[in-house]
Amino acid sequence: MKKTLNLKVPKLKMSKRLFIPPIKSQGIKTKLVPWINDLVSIADQKGRWIEPFLGTGVVAFNSGYKRAILNDTNPHIINFYKSIQAKTITAPLVKAYLEKEGELLSHAENNGYEHYLKVRTRFNSGQFSPLDFVFLSRAGFNGMMRFGSKGNWNIPFCKKPDRFAPAYITKITNQVAAVSKIIQPEPEWVFHNQSFAEIIPLATKDDIIYCDPPYYGRHVDYYNGWTEQDEALLFSLLSKTKAKFVLSTWHHNDWRENVMIHKYWSNFNIVTKDHFYHNGGSIENRRTVVEALVCNFETAQIAQHNHGLKAKPKIRQLEMAFEE
Repeated sequence: MKKTLNLKVPKLKMSKRLFIPPIKSQGIKTKLVPWINDLVSIADQKGRWIEPFLGTGVVAFNSGYKRAILNDTNPHIINFYKSIQAKTITAPLVKAYLEKEGELLSHAENNGYEHYLKVRTRFNSGQFSPLDFVFLSRAGFNGMMRFGSKGNWNIPFCKKPDRFAPAYITKITNQVAAVSKIIQPEPEWVFHNQSFAEIIPLATKDDIIYCDPPYYGRHVDYYNGWTEQDEALLFSLLSKTKAKFVLSTWHHNDWRENVMIHKYWSNFNIVTKDHFYHNGGSIENRRTVVEALVCNFETAQIAQHNHGLKAKPKIRQLEMAFEE
C-alpha cells in the first residue's frame, strides 16, 4: 500500500568517499549513489546486497555490504569483476597493459583509430579479454557501452590517440586497486551471469535488492533489450519478494512521462530527484531527467523530491595508491 511521504530533508549519513569503478557506461549512477544509499539506510537490512542488474558496479561498491549476490546479463562485466575477485586481474597488470596499448594507440595510423580497431577486432573474435574490455570501455566514444545482436562491442573510437596519458592510466589503476579491496571472496560475494528472473527469488526477508534495469523508452541499453514484458516480470517478482527493494527508474523529462510508473509502480513509495545525464548519443538523453527511486518500505525520513539539495555534502572521489 502506498504511504504518505514526509517532505522533511533528513540529515545525510553517506560516506564522503565515493568509490569509482574502472569501467564506464551510459546511465552510470555515480552522482546518485548518496541518494540511493540514504534510502537504503532507511531499510536497515542486515542480510545480503542483491543486485540483479550490476552494470558498472558503482552502487554495489559503495553499498558497504560484506555479503552480496551480483548479477548482469553482460558476461564481459561479470568476467571482469570475477577476474579481479580471483586476482587474475590486478592494478599492476592493468597499468602495464594500458601503458603498452596506450603507446601503440598514440602511434597508430588514422589518428589512433587503426589500433582501436585492432583491439576491438581481437576482443570480438572470441578472446573477450577483460583487459581489452577495460581498454574499449575507456577508449570508446562518449563513455558508452553497447553490444550488437551477436554480443560484439560496437562503440566507435573516441578519436583521442593520446587517451591513455600517464595520469589517466594512474586513475584507472587506482580504481582497480580500490575495487579489488571492496570485492569480497566467495562465498561472501557471488557473481552471476543470468536473467534477473533467476536472481530476485534468491532474496530472503533480511536482504536488500537494488534494481537498476535498462530504462524503458530511454534507449540507453548497453547489452540486450528491455520491453514492457520485462518490466511486467520485474514488477511481478518485486511485488512477491519478502526482501526490501529499491528500484531505479526515470519519472519524466521535458518531453514525456515514464508510462511504466503509473502502470506498475504507483502503489509503491516513490521519491524523485533532478539529474543530468552527460552520456548518450541523442540530445534527449543528454538533458535533465527526473530520476525515481521506487521502494516497498516506509520513506518518511527522506524528501519526496530533490533530496539533499539543501544539505549537499562534498564528495571526494577515492584516489588509492597501489603497490606493485
